[in-house]
Amino acid sequence: MRRVILSFLLISVGLVSAQNNTSYWQQEVDYKMNVDMNVETFKYTGDQELEYVNNSPDTLNRVFYHLFFNAFQPGSEMNARLESIADPDGRMVTNSGTRENPDFKSRITPLTKEHQGYLHVKSLTQDGKEVKMEEVGTVLEVELAEALLPGDKTTFKMSFEGQVPDQVRRSGRNSSEGVALSMSQWYPKLAEYDFQGWHADPYIAREFYGVWGDFDVKISIDKNYILGSTGYLQNADEIGFGYEKEGTKVKKAKGDKLTWHFKAPMVHDFTWAADPEYIHDKLTASDGTVLHFLYKDNNSIKDNWKALQPKTAELLEFYNVHIGPYPWDQYSVIQGGDGGMEYAMLTLITGERSLGSLIGVTAHEMAHAWFQHLMGTNESYHEWMDEGFTSYISDLAMDEVMGTNKENPNDGNYRGYRYLANSGKEQPQTTHADRYVMNGLYGASAYSKGAVFLAQLGYVIGEENLAKTLNRYYDEWKFKHPTPNDFIRIAEKVSGAELDWYLMDWTQTTNTIDYGVKAVEKTGDSTQVILERIGLMPMPIDVTVAYADGTSEDFYIPLEMMRWNKETAAKTLKDWAWGFPTYTFAVNKDVSAVQIDKSGRMADVAMDNNNWQANAAETSEDSEN
Repeated sequence: MRRVILSFLLISVGLVSAQNNTSYWQQEVDYKMNVDMNVETFKYTGDQELEYVNNSPDTLNRVFYHLFFNAFQPGSEMNARLESIADPDGRMVTNSGTRENPDFKSRITPLTKEHQGYLHVKSLTQDGKEVKMEEVGTVLEVELAEALLPGDKTTFKMSFEGQVPDQVRRSGRNSSEGVALSMSQWYPKLAEYDFQGWHADPYIAREFYGVWGDFDVKISIDKNYILGSTGYLQNADEIGFGYEKEGTKVKKAKGDKLTWHFKAPMVHDFTWAADPEYIHDKLTASDGTVLHFLYKDNNSIKDNWKALQPKTAELLEFYNVHIGPYPWDQYSVIQGGDGGMEYAMLTLITGERSLGSLIGVTAHEMAHAWFQHLMGTNESYHEWMDEGFTSYISDLAMDEVMGTNKENPNDGNYRGYRYLANSGKEQPQTTHADRYVMNGLYGASAYSKGAVFLAQLGYVIGEENLAKTLNRYYDEWKFKHPTPNDFIRIAEKVSGAELDWYLMDWTQTTNTIDYGVKAVEKTGDSTQVILERIGLMPMPIDVTVAYADGTSEDFYIPLEMMRWNKETAAKTLKDWAWGFPTYTFAVNKDVSAVQIDKSGRMADVAMDNNNWQANAAETSEDSEN
């Protein structure tokens, strides 16, 4: 096992200072599960033993479990939201639906009992004692038989049964590409309790927030099925299918089923997929990580899936350097799901794609192994910290791996953010992930604006400081649950800048950045350059002045509230305090042009006033006369 996991286990989580200015703590859980899957009916039964350690300073009188598959029923909150939102997810409706489409239909509403999803807990005890429980939609509410005191641990034992829904969203059976089983969010999962209390959110559209721990899972399934899973296969010599060590003689299975035994250390989720036609390839990356690839035996996609494999190794190497070392011994890319979705130690992606798309979706989902499965943010509260950070780093990775050498690999995210900011519909990034007015607004905020948060931070504190910040973020917060404040405090420590204003305006408001060149005026032997702040969000300003003699000069105007100056080759001018709407500086030459932020890294929402040209100004002046 990687040393980083072992070192984490030796550290007391109660000794780390953290987001709420008290001692950091996090809960701990270990799962043992035995599952039996019927591939004819898509029903399964299971038992679960869960040891839960209460590292919090609070006495717990109840706990909650997520029962995600209950969302795939006509009367669920997920379906109600799907039928009421203006832009429903196209994967969950017929006829690609929009509300304006008269043929729009939810794919959940018509599901019969044989095709719906469900997950029910049949029995549950705490240390051998029966507990009171009530199933409320996708959440199981449990009143403890005995209160769980701070520092104590308890053991829950349950039996459960489920039915895999027809492929609808992430999880399901018989996908559009013919994958039999995509088993994500399939088991009763204990909700997270942290410094803000319980996070027992109903499953409406999005979720990832779980308790760190070890998983020991045995899955019994038709012997012709091949599995890819979170965790390390413990009985490869019994299973075969290419999982066994080279030279090992595979034992013949007795009966109609095989039992696959997996163990996964220090994860907060467990996912698997199964199909009788999977091809299984392996590749060992330069750091020793074994990469597994499972995809359908389909001649039309084989070449792309083969070409994907060395690119995945390159992506892993990029993330190891630019974030931090991948800590587990394997990672799997598996055809399944309904698009691309990250899980512990693996991703499920649709496989019938062009090679560029296949590499691109793998780049994004693999980056989530860091920004969500190592730095485990609360996705419901801070969705932009996993989706945005992932979008930022995966765009950089794709630029290098594909050799595109873009001037700004995140230019698409800047365009997405500007469209959002100018739409008049933007909501603050503090909005709960399920409570955006439209799915499109969620996407632009979480992905595009979240990515620009990082890319623009490089403009604010310098690219070298941003790179150091990401590495230190990994070092301090892997296997923990960071908040936005935890990240920005690291950026402050690395750079020396005060950045509370940046976090607040960008993530807690919809204030925008808009600076412009107000005027350029000749005064005696000097020229006055007058800038104006139009938007409410402050920023330090980079300005390039071109002179009539053909030369140019770069200037840096620090933001007073940062209490810090960026290292730059530009000439540093006096600070600009936010309360002053204009700023003037003088140069001793005739000016031909002025440009604010030639790098394009500042997310100014109105770019048309960022440039001033002498000829254009003179022409305008003549026309007025």
